[in-house]
Amino acid sequence: MIDLHMHSSFSNDGELTPLALLDKCLAQGITTFSITDHNCVRANQVEQIAKEKGLTYITGIEIDCVCHGVNFHVLGYNINYLSSDFEEIEQNIRSQGLKVSLEMLEKTQALGLQVTENELWDLAKDTYWSETWTGEMFAEILLAKEEYKDHPLLLPYRAGQVRGDNPYVNFYWDYYAQGKSLYVPISYPPMNQIIDLIHQNNGYAVLAHPGVNLNGKESLLEEIVSLGMDGIEAFSSYHTPTKAYQYYNEAKRYHLFTTCGSDFHGKTKPSIVLGGHGSLLRKDELIEQIKFLS
Repeated sequence: MIDLHMHSSFSNDGELTPLALLDKCLAQGITTFSITDHNCVRANQVEQIAKEKGLTYITGIEIDCVCHGVNFHVLGYNINYLSSDFEEIEQNIRSQGLKVSLEMLEKTQALGLQVTENELWDLAKDTYWSETWTGEMFAEILLAKEEYKDHPLLLPYRAGQVRGDNPYVNFYWDYYAQGKSLYVPISYPPMNQIIDLIHQNNGYAVLAHPGVNLNGKESLLEEIVSLGMDGIEAFSSYHTPTKAYQYYNEAKRYHLFTTCGSDFHGKTKPSIVLGGHGSLLRKDELIEQIKFLS
């Protein structure tokens, strides 16, 4: 089984350590994988250990960037992760983290949801991104408060309710994502710069889960491809079979390769399992078309 999109504790919303992820891949029969943390390459330290255990490991990262004012994620594969270019990517995000986090806290409190700065510091204290608070973290704190068990804004995220399958990340998407009421802008690099950076470091650039970020903005795909994109993540836990087939065909139309990834995070996305990308292709068919695997 192949899974080329998963997150470790080096992502600000990931749960498991890189070694724990490796062990989970072994236990679940995933033989080819990549850890693609948000704006961070440190999990790639498992590369040698994976090889020693007979697994195929692809170095990776998932980078936030912007095209025409729209936030996107670009996956970089087969990269030279020791390059200082990736340290600069990480530091750009980290340098903005606390300011953005405090603004998110202000907006959340203004909505009438009481979260304290101390609660957030306490939740994040042992994480790699302790000063960068996510919408998922706000949700984790709020949903645990007894006094909010019947709060109308939080009821949809309770077990069995309409947004209760992945309550933390759904809360983030509904309130803190770009265009939502509690969104706080952060300065991301332009997409063309990120694609060039990946190529300069011997990597391949792949558009992550287009069904999420391109939804309603499909007209941007042609320009995104023209920037030098190498592949499309057609098979994703976020895509229905119809949507996956659509992006698989788009990849073929633009002579790009297709990848598959679950976007596993752990507790922030509990309904997403490793290997759960719904690929319509057999493993050998995927390997045949993915440049860095064939």
